[in-house]
Amino acid sequence: MLASASPRRLELLAQIGIVPDAIIPADIDETPGKAEAPRAYVARMAAEKAAAVAAVEPGVVLAADTTVVAGRRILGKPADAAEATAFLRLLSGRRHRVLTAVTVAAEGRARHRLVETTVRFRPLTPAEIAAYVASGDWRGKAGGYAIQGPA
Repeated sequence: MLASASPRRLELLAQIGIVPDAIIPADIDETPGKAEAPRAYVARMAAEKAAAVAAVEPGVVLAADTTVVAGRRILGKPADAAEATAFLRLLSGRRHRVLTAVTVAAEGRARHRLVETTVRFRPLTPAEIAAYVASGDWRGKAGGYAIQGPA
């Protein structure tokens, strides 16, 4: 089972020949804890998603979470176009980290993995940011972009 509604996760699995038996998005609170470190946050999110789905559906559960980190600031999914614009302005011309945690849970046990990637955006012009935000590609994506897309 895939504990995600993300079309990108489904596409990634399909690239390696995996088709989940079921797709069950986890309904959890994704609010970072006060002073929670980004690595701890993303690992906790993947583990909580897997646990939430495993609690209602027996079998193997795959869950993941990705977050973008600028300094120590966690950039989740932008709530609106204004926040997406602010995120892109913040990331423009600088390095940031993309953290992805994966949890596989089965039979009361879980295995975890965390991957960190450093990404550097070239400086973006206000027109480029506006055009990207107008495209809507930022919706539902941590930090307001996905490296696989037009960003």
